[in-house]
Amino acid sequence: MSARAASIRRGEIVAVPTEALYVLMADPFNLHAVGRVFGAKGRESSRSLPMLVNDIMMAEELGKDLSSRFYLLARRFWPGALTIIVPASARVPLKVTGNTGRLAMRQSQSKAANALLDWLDQPLIATSANISGQPTCRSGIEVFGVMDGRVNLVLDGGVCSAAGSTTVDVTEPYWRVIKEGAIPERDIAECLHTT
Repeated sequence: MSARAASIRRGEIVAVPTEALYVLMADPFNLHAVGRVFGAKGRESSRSLPMLVNDIMMAEELGKDLSSRFYLLARRFWPGALTIIVPASARVPLKVTGNTGRLAMRQSQSKAANALLDWLDQPLIATSANISGQPTCRSGIEVFGVMDGRVNLVLDGGVCSAAGSTTVDVTEPYWRVIKEGAIPERDIAECLHTT
């Protein structure tokens, strides 16, 4: 694990398996690395890059004025397949948020991803391993084929087959599901009591 962590410390991009898919992990506080992730995916710079955290306390350092909705959802569904969009704190580079000032965060159940977070003791960019607009890679072999030359290291953990993450935005006066995945919208509504 130390070699993978060292790669991230050097500003490199590492592809790591999670529950549902492979993600590109990089240091969000290294602007060169952030730029490399945008370039590797061919992602528009106006689109934010999601991050993985290892607990709610780490999320509190990245989010600003976190709402009761955030805490209800995080306590109920983390670690798990729920990405929560919140206002970003000043600690998060604006480039990571796609200049929107909003940040998508998740706590994963992936042992490999969590080991990197723990080893580095910091949040990490974790965006799907694919070219923007193309299908997401679900195996190490796919990542090698699609992202060859775009990433520095691939941690091959076999095939990821679980449903993807549900994304919910709690930055507005009303919450809304941006993308439904493993957690159905009705479960979100039940948790929030439609607040």
